[in-house]
Amino acid sequence: MTVHALEAARRLAPRLAARAAEHDRDGSFPAADFEDLREAGLFGLMVPRALGGFGATFAEYAAVATELARGNGATALVFNMHASVTGALGAVTEELAEALGVPDDALAARDRLLAAAAQGSWYAVAMSERGAGARLSQLSTVYEPVEGGWHLKGSKTFCSGAGHPDGYLVAARSAADQSVVSQFLVPAGEGITVEPTWDSLGMRATASHDLHLDVTVPADRLLGGVEGLALVVAQLMPHWLVASYAAVYVGVARAAVEAAAEHLNARNLAGLPAVRARLGRADAAVAAAELVVAEAARRVDEAPGDAETNRWVWRAKLLAGTTAADVAASMLEAAGTSATRRGHPLERLYRDARCGSLHPATSDVCADWLGIAALGGDPDRDGSAPRW
Repeated sequence: MTVHALEAARRLAPRLAARAAEHDRDGSFPAADFEDLREAGLFGLMVPRALGGFGATFAEYAAVATELARGNGATALVFNMHASVTGALGAVTEELAEALGVPDDALAARDRLLAAAAQGSWYAVAMSERGAGARLSQLSTVYEPVEGGWHLKGSKTFCSGAGHPDGYLVAARSAADQSVVSQFLVPAGEGITVEPTWDSLGMRATASHDLHLDVTVPADRLLGGVEGLALVVAQLMPHWLVASYAAVYVGVARAAVEAAAEHLNARNLAGLPAVRARLGRADAAVAAAELVVAEAARRVDEAPGDAETNRWVWRAKLLAGTTAADVAASMLEAAGTSATRRGHPLERLYRDARCGSLHPATSDVCADWLGIAALGGDPDRDGSAPRW
């Protein structure tokens, strides 16, 4: 790979960091960051080499996402959505396609979308809805067949990057059978309206606005070419729906430690034992979370979908989210009141880090999943609410 991709992410991180404060303050989308990602070829990170991409593994994605998040967590979070789309598409092997009943023409359509990503196109995810969150089985957006394709109608919320990508991965339920949930890659343009609703505590630069759809797409935009695959894919590839966020928040946590160290050294506060102890504990906590994310990613690459792999996936999301929030809070205390001023890197990182536990699956959902597994139950079915 991907040594090149990782080097590119490390090279770009300081540039992302230099722009982060402005976009956080204004709640504006970091368009220049995405031009940098495009020029570095990183939109093709998860695209197979045969289609012009890097052909990265999940572990390699995690390493790249962590580096980008050390620059700007909001940029890394939006990039994560694109990587999730391309990574899931690229992971459908011929054997899996046959098992799922994916026809050859759907695989060809998939390859065209991936090749476009390698050339610089990028995709956002439009899954969450008000009242349903990210639970696929609870969606109200519906689709129905029309001549030459599919018509989709509904509204989405928390669509990171809204108004900027080349297409949106949209999850919707069949109007004819509400138990059937499918996904479509909807091109940006006519039939899609962005409602600017995103004015948040943290991750302010993600442009996670509402999206309203009343759009007809060609037949080949049904991903997999078969209706009803969305819930199946969620079960087969939970790492893209859960652990991919973990890499981002580990990067945010590491950035908080680095920003605190810079602040403390600049103000001659590094000689205080209590301050040093906070940094020491934070460094150890972030290193532990990094190792859990790396172990989850290694297992995903070696045994995707395995029961023990999935436990590590959920552990990674839980620990990354809670660690980021705890570490950022401790670093803010170590730095003192001056670091709480608007525009200070630690003030922004504190707010960004606090979002890690809230992203699906939330820390409470992750802990419940792991608790059921530890008790010998089936965590995908025995919870009080549907996971997806």
